[in-house]
Amino acid sequence: MKAVIMAGGEGSRLRPLTCDQPKPMVPVMNRPLMEYGVELLQRHGFREIAVTLQYLPEKIRDHFGDGRRFGVNLHYFVEEEPLGTAGSVKNAASLLDETFVVVSGDALTDFDLTAAVEFHRARNAAATLVLKSVENPLEYGVVMIDPEGRINRFLEKPGWGEVFSDTVNTGIYILEPEVLSLVETGRMFDFSKDLFPRLLKMGEPLFGCVLDGFWCDIGDLREYLRAHRAILGGKVRLRLKGRQCGKGIWVEEDVSIHSQAQLSGPLYLGAGCRLEAGARIGGDTVLGSHTRVAERATVKRGLTWVGAYIGRDAALRGGILGRAAQLGRRAALYEEAVVGDCSVVEEGVVIKPGVKVWPNKVVESGITLRESLIWGANVPRGLFGRYGIGGEINRDITPEMVVRLGAISGSLLQGPVLVSSDADRPSVTLQKALVAGLLSAGAAVLDAGELLIPMARRATTYLGAAGGIHLSQSPEEKHGIRLSFFDADGLPLSRSLERKIEQLYCREDFPRAPGDALGEPLRLPNMAEPYRGELLRNISPEKLARAGLRVVLGHPTPYLRRFLIPLLQELSCTVITVNAATGTGNSADGSGSPGDNLPLQRYSDLAAAVRNNSATLGVVIPRGGEKALIFDERGRAVRGDLYTALLSLLVFRARRGGTMAVPVHVSQVVERLAERYQGRVRRTKGAPRHLMMPDSEGGDSRKGSGNLSATLSFDGIAVLIYLLDLLAGQDLTLTGLLEEIPAIRTKEREIPCPWTMKGRVMRRLIQESADQEREMIDGLKIYHPQGWALVLPDPEKPSYHIYSEACSEEFSDSLTDLYVQKIDSLRKEEVKK
Repeated sequence: MKAVIMAGGEGSRLRPLTCDQPKPMVPVMNRPLMEYGVELLQRHGFREIAVTLQYLPEKIRDHFGDGRRFGVNLHYFVEEEPLGTAGSVKNAASLLDETFVVVSGDALTDFDLTAAVEFHRARNAAATLVLKSVENPLEYGVVMIDPEGRINRFLEKPGWGEVFSDTVNTGIYILEPEVLSLVETGRMFDFSKDLFPRLLKMGEPLFGCVLDGFWCDIGDLREYLRAHRAILGGKVRLRLKGRQCGKGIWVEEDVSIHSQAQLSGPLYLGAGCRLEAGARIGGDTVLGSHTRVAERATVKRGLTWVGAYIGRDAALRGGILGRAAQLGRRAALYEEAVVGDCSVVEEGVVIKPGVKVWPNKVVESGITLRESLIWGANVPRGLFGRYGIGGEINRDITPEMVVRLGAISGSLLQGPVLVSSDADRPSVTLQKALVAGLLSAGAAVLDAGELLIPMARRATTYLGAAGGIHLSQSPEEKHGIRLSFFDADGLPLSRSLERKIEQLYCREDFPRAPGDALGEPLRLPNMAEPYRGELLRNISPEKLARAGLRVVLGHPTPYLRRFLIPLLQELSCTVITVNAATGTGNSADGSGSPGDNLPLQRYSDLAAAVRNNSATLGVVIPRGGEKALIFDERGRAVRGDLYTALLSLLVFRARRGGTMAVPVHVSQVVERLAERYQGRVRRTKGAPRHLMMPDSEGGDSRKGSGNLSATLSFDGIAVLIYLLDLLAGQDLTLTGLLEEIPAIRTKEREIPCPWTMKGRVMRRLIQESADQEREMIDGLKIYHPQGWALVLPDPEKPSYHIYSEACSEEFSDSLTDLYVQKIDSLRKEEVKK
């Protein structure tokens, strides 16, 4: 039988361990990782093995040779340029003239490959993917299969709203040689992104085989450490070179252990290790060959490569020492920190958790290292949330972090970048750091100064910038800061580009411009004017002038006072402001304390001002300017699904046949309004980018702020101005307009569910609802005779949101309760397994 080992991985997320080493050669239990893959194949009868290489190929060739000492014949195929996973295997097609298995050279597994091949042949499959059930499927390709194992859907690294199963692609495939004819030459071609979706679309027999056993994609340092601890814990069936000489203690040859050294398993000592008097080696430790542990040094959960040195009284606590790395006297290295090959950590140094030291560096004595050497602090697993990158100033978001984000963005966007902020001191401070980072990457910076977020989006497209970044105080946190990123169309970045930024941030080796190629800043004042002009072009100022509308503006920021009040006055509106501190009403030239993001009960002063002044409406524009909280002339707030329905009315009335994009959880009254005005509703995911994307089917191909649905969904000032224009032009009251909207009976509840259970619970829900009408655009939406229910995993919390809508409040409540109980029951069942 024949097989392919894909061994071209660079291992960027394992750096600095892979700076001079291909990922398949990274040692696991003191042996190159790929050795376990070769032995697994040999054990299951595979003798002819193709090895695809790209990054540092000579390292693998030199170690494995022709494969004879492993009982196999190895044939090497080197990619001169990246071909993708499927392209690299096709590069070895000359050897593959029968059913063959593909495995990854940088994953660790003890799967029964014979069972997988039998499964494949029994179903006459063209391709079979080996699948594994995992607790957190977000970082993998999720594969959905029917009860017979036939694949019906792929989800590549989904968000929680797309996690419909916990079975993931392990990168192990059984293939017929004919499928390689579908692999296109001359370009990157992947199995998961290209070949398998094509086979699925063609209706070819494509199956998934779920296997028990251990599998670990050693993609980052955390998984690298986890693999070692799993082996030490007896969870992986593989052969170790060492002999067991005590409970949980494995030792290779020529190990020297002083009589006063203390060992507590499970642990593994490579050949030639030397433990001196008083050395203490604790559990979950693996010491590479010829590691020396000096007197009274302690190691717990530590990992070293060949030739490492741990000095007297030093402490290794969950960290990693690379080849010939030295941890000096009384130095300490903590959890998931890494010291690269041949680096020296001098006496008394403390290296904090997660810090990385690149190869061949010296950390001078007495330093407490909190940031990685060379480029900066370590990174959380994911930077981007639903609305960009956010967190508390100087804790989650630091100037150093923003400089690095600027440098990465400048290197990726390949063109001028617009930068703007609000006027808050943290935003202005971090804006300077961001500009410095962008300039260091050689990017030209278009400094637009103070703007609101919708203005920054429009300015990005108006100026033809490659992208934009806006800094603003978070509406949710008192000391929070938010970085909003836009592409050239003013849209939030695609998830693929967000991932590139996160990966470069993690790798910490993004390019820098030479001194003579640094970027230059260009100051651009008055960038709110193009935005203002666009608003005025899309309304009828004459009708507004005749109407003489009255607007109560609640808690305006200084910027809104400077921009919005003059704009409303230009449209002949009387503006009454309500101050956050006192709740008193003033004329437009009055003063008061700005405020935003207050709970609804705190707006009672504004509601009263609307009634007392016989106003047309009241409005609060929260900080950032992306939303509007509207109050009708009776002082009633327009929120939630009612707000979305109001925006839909503005779209449908503005243009017959117009399209409104709404999230899947919003009430279906929007469809009823669309039917009345011959409009169209596009249901999509709730992420801002999806709501702002152009409508490819409905005739409106304008992107970002260029289409009305996108504009109204994320621009509070535009909502206010277009709403006033509609009321004036049609001689309507806001109450009268709202009466056009049918009754909304949606309900929402949140139910906790541990992260480790979310994928499994969703898989069970999908299996149990197989015979019902359903949608899987964002979460799982199930239709019932009396209404619908949506189960939507929260992307940032260990919980689910349950939405429902029915013909009555009672039915809506009952549907919500039904799925809350289902999730709770399924969660308890999974705990018992």
